[in-house]
Amino acid sequence: MKLIFLVAALAVAASAQRVSVEFDEARDYSGFRTFTLRDGTLHSKNPSLNNPLVKKKIEAAIRERLTERGLKEVESRPDLNVRYSLGAGPRTQLEAYPAGWRGYGTRVVAEHYTEGTLVLDLRDARKHELVWRAIAIEDKSDPLKIQDHLADMVKKAVEKYPPKKK
Repeated sequence: MKLIFLVAALAVAASAQRVSVEFDEARDYSGFRTFTLRDGTLHSKNPSLNNPLVKKKIEAAIRERLTERGLKEVESRPDLNVRYSLGAGPRTQLEAYPAGWRGYGTRVVAEHYTEGTLVLDLRDARKHELVWRAIAIEDKSDPLKIQDHLADMVKKAVEKYPPKKK
């Protein structure tokens, strides 16, 4: 029973989204009020993640979330240029479990999954400098499942904007 719980806990941990943020700590983010969405890039070889519909889904989520954070989308002279990229690739993770007679010994299992990485950049449009970057990673066994989580990946990333001063 403990082994089943351990396997289930590892599966949940392996499939969780991870979001990290980097930003210019010296920057005053209160001056950023407008944004323009620039061309995003898709780097997946899988057609379910590399198509115009995926781009539309990501861009709609970015617009919605940045607007919720108080930014306004404009066509010209924005404070921020927003760029994004999505990549996906196959990964293999080896897991070791106790096995054998009375739990002596080890059984190694290879778990195959797809890692989807969404990078979201906010650049100061006047100075042409990167001021904020979020990297959201989703691990799934099927690229179609990554597509289902794109809006959530954007949401979790943009929740961390504007950054909190330390």
